[in-house]
Amino acid sequence: MSTPQLVVHRDKELMAEAAAARLITRIVDAQSSRGAASVVLTGGRNGNGLLAALGTAPARDAIDWSRLDLWWGDERFLPEGDPERNVTQARAALLDRVPLDPARVHAMPASDGPYGDDADAAAAGYAAELAAAAAPEDRADVPAFDVLMLGVGPDTHVASLFPELPAVRETERTVVGVHGAPKPPPTRISLTLPAIRAAKEVWLLAAGEDKAKAAALALSGAGEVQAPAAGARGRSRTLWLMDAAAASELPRSLYPPASA
Repeated sequence: MSTPQLVVHRDKELMAEAAAARLITRIVDAQSSRGAASVVLTGGRNGNGLLAALGTAPARDAIDWSRLDLWWGDERFLPEGDPERNVTQARAALLDRVPLDPARVHAMPASDGPYGDDADAAAAGYAAELAAAAAPEDRADVPAFDVLMLGVGPDTHVASLFPELPAVRETERTVVGVHGAPKPPPTRISLTLPAIRAAKEVWLLAAGEDKAKAAALALSGAGEVQAPAAGARGRSRTLWLMDAAAASELPRSLYPPASA
C-alpha cells in the first residue's frame, strides 16, 4: 500500500475547490488512457462540498460524463429518496445536473429495494455488482477504482467502518451490512478495507476542528481496528486532503505537506 501524502489548504472552501479540480484532472486522464473512469463517492459535508464545487468548476465539462462509473463507499440503509441517503444528497449536490449514464450510477440498495430490510443481503447484492464490473486482473473482486474518496469522521471512521466494530475487521468480503453503528442510522452498508485498498488512489477528506484529533491519530501509527482511517490506503497513492483546522494537531514530522 502507498504511504499517505498530505495536502493542507487554508479552509474547507478552498479544499473543496482544489479537490474538485484535482478530481477533474484524474477523471480526464483516466478517460483519455482507458476510455472510461471509475470513482467512488463519499457522503457527509466534505464529500457533498466537493461535489458542489465540482458542479461550478470551470473545467467541469472536460469530463465525458457518459463514460464515468460512480460507486459509493457506504450508504445509510434507508428508503429510496430519503434525504439522509448519500445518493440522495449527491444527486442534489451535482448528479442531477450532469449528463451521466444512469446505468453507470451504481447506488447501494435502499431498505425498500429488492432486498427489503435485509442489509446483509443488500450488501451481498452490491458485492455481486462490483464483482461483475471487475476485470480479470482487478483485485478483491471489485473494479480498479481510479479514485476512491472517503470522509474521515471525528472518531476516525471511514465509509461505515467504525472503530472496533466487526465490519472494520472483515478480511474476505468486499461489502458488508453494518448493524449497531454508533452514528445514526444504526443500519448501513459499507465497503470493507480490502475493497478500499483495491483502489488505485484513495483520497481522505478532512475539514474542521472536529476532525483534528482523528487525523492526528490515524496518521501517527494507530492500528486500523482502533482507527479505521489508518487502514484506508490506495495501491498507488493515498492522499489526505485537509484544511488547516483539521491538520492543526498533526505532528510536525508529517510536514511539509505534499505538493498538489
